[in-house]
Order: sequence, then C-alpha cells, then structure tokens
Amino acid sequence: MTALPLNGFTVIDLTAHRAGPTAVRQLADWGADVIKIEAPGEHTDATGSRRDGPDFQNLHRNKRSITLNLKSKEGHAIFMKLAEKADVIVENFKSTVKHRLGIDYEAVRKINPRIVYGSISGFGQDGPYEGRPGVDQIAQGMGGLMSITGLPGQGPVRVGIAINDTSAGILLANGITLALLARERTGEGQWVHTSLLEAQIFMLDFQASRYTMKGEVAKQEGNFHPTSPGTGMFQTADGYINIAASGDNLWRKFCDVAGDKALAANPDFATVPLRAKNRAALIAHLNDLVRSKPSRFWVEELNKAGVPCGPINTIDQVFADPQVKHLGIRRPVDHPKLGTFDIVGQAIHMSAYPQPERLRPTPDQGQHTDEVLRGLGYDTAAIGDLHKRGVV
Repeated sequence: MTALPLNGFTVIDLTAHRAGPTAVRQLADWGADVIKIEAPGEHTDATGSRRDGPDFQNLHRNKRSITLNLKSKEGHAIFMKLAEKADVIVENFKSTVKHRLGIDYEAVRKINPRIVYGSISGFGQDGPYEGRPGVDQIAQGMGGLMSITGLPGQGPVRVGIAINDTSAGILLANGITLALLARERTGEGQWVHTSLLEAQIFMLDFQASRYTMKGEVAKQEGNFHPTSPGTGMFQTADGYINIAASGDNLWRKFCDVAGDKALAANPDFATVPLRAKNRAALIAHLNDLVRSKPSRFWVEELNKAGVPCGPINTIDQVFADPQVKHLGIRRPVDHPKLGTFDIVGQAIHMSAYPQPERLRPTPDQGQHTDEVLRGLGYDTAAIGDLHKRGVV
C-alpha cells in the first residue's frame, strides 16, 4: 500500500448528504482508516443517491462500512468503544441530534480526551437558527451568493455546483488537520466545527470585505469581473471564451494581439480606472472585436502573448482537455460488482506522498461490520446475536 500522510489515524464517519462526506473523503483519500457508520437497512444516501450511482461512489471511496443502530443501548455502547480508540469523529447532523443520541463531543471527550470531533451544520452549533435544517441552496441565498450571481437585473441565480457543501467540507477537513497538529503539542483533542452559512460568507471573499470595510453592496455583474475591466466572457466567431485582460500591461498586450490600434490609443480606455469608468462602452467594443475571429485564434494568440484566455468547456470537453488528462484528476476504481470506472481524484499534489493510481471502491453497506466488531473483541457468537437483534 502506498504510504500516505494520514496513515495510522482512525476516523469514525457519521456523515451523510454532501458536506460531511466531502470532509471525510479528504481524510480517507490521504490515508486515514475511515469507518463509515450507517443505520441498518438504509440503502440510499440522504441525498437520495443510489449506492451504486456516481454521487455515492465518488463521495464514499476509500472507506470501510459498518451498520450500527445508534438509538439502541448496545449500538451506543459499540460506538463508544470505537470512539475510545479513534482519532477523529465527523458528523453533520442537525446541531441537536448528536446530543439526543449521546454521541456529542463532551460525551466522547470523557472517554477519549484526545478525540478531534468535527461537525458541519447548516447555520452553526448555536444561535437563533441552531435547530433549522440547512442545505446548500438555502445557504447560497442566505449567504448573499445568489444576489451577485447572474446577469444584471435577472434576479437571483443559483450557482451550478453545491459550493457550500463542498467548501464547508474542505474547510472542516482543514480544521481537523490543524487540530491533529495541535494535539501533537498539547496531547488534547478539541471540537472543530463550521457551517454552510459560514462557508458561504467566507467564499464571498472580496465582495464581503468590500462591504465590511466600505459598506459597498455588490450586485450582479454577469460574466464580467466586478473589479477588473477587460476580464469577462465574450462570444467569438464560433463559440465563447473567457479573457482576462486586466491591468495596464495585459491590456496593452491584448490590444497588440487584436491589432486594434484605435482601441489602444483611445483615451477613455487608457488606464484601469478609466476602463472601469467607461465600462459599458468598453464591453460593447470588445464584444464586436472578439466576435470577429474564432475561439482558437484568441486562445492561442492571447496565451502566447501572456494574456489569460480559455474556452468555455462543457463537462465532456473538460475531461478531454490535454492539460486535464495530464493532471490525472480522473482516477480509476475497480469495483467488485460495478466493474472498472473513473471517479474524480484529489486536486492536491504532494511530492513525498503521491496519490495511488487507483482508488479503493466505496464499500457495500455493512461490508466490514464483522471485521470491525472482531477488532473490538466481539466473538462470532456475540456478533451473530447483534445481527439477530438488529443492533448491527
């Protein structure tokens, strides 16, 4: 087995939906022994995804799976035995559920003070929205993203990916790693938590800081960058491209490639502040100019000149791109039932820890239940009795 940086760490995975599994996937892919706990009898993810479908297979690879009824006394006891030896627990229940089940951070900390306990909720672990259910699109709206997405005057628009689920998951994985590093110094674990709403506001980045510092409320800008005139999406003679001719140096290079001397000499567009001031006229001129030549011309010539430019790809075109192929983010899985297929690998590269060429498949429900129970000291008769009574 390829050595990975989280080898030797054990993670108890209580997550469902997308945000929590995204966090755990980061830990699993980088070598942690992840034990995914599922309720007996469940056959689909809480998102409605089939177990053999792309979504479930992509989110839950590189794990072991056990079934466990956390609502039963025996199931709770088994969970606590696992928690006693674990390094990390990750959950994304509504904030009150873990307390009701008796598996919250304080309960676990009593038996394992070294535990790093990771949580994702919709809106935070306390406060006026503590008990509300939260999903990605709700957070997109409440966190301001939909108000700045889309064409001016179009009305709010949803971003096409589950950006809060994925960003909250990655932020939580980062927080868990920080807590594990801190534990090396202190010997103590801690509770690490974030929410979809906080992740969304964090991802607003400069639009948020423009408000907090200057009171500016960003609006919809469509496909044109809100602060960099000359950056946006343009229609060519045969398609669409993005161009980033921002800053005076890149602007001059763009004008040279375009061969438009009048544009380069136009005093209304001579500097960034002037191009911002005369933004509408600038966009109108660029629309006519870029439409005069095919996409390939602009992509090749502008990149040669050092001006960022790229096509607007559909998903199939993304994976056909030679650079994407070179990066190797499409990774194969050999599944015992589904055969060989590709899923999306990691976007992180580590010189000392290259990712394995093939990822381990998502396990069947409860595939490792008996194996994990034997590791806790249960014999064959005891395991059979737990199955018979529906504890596992």
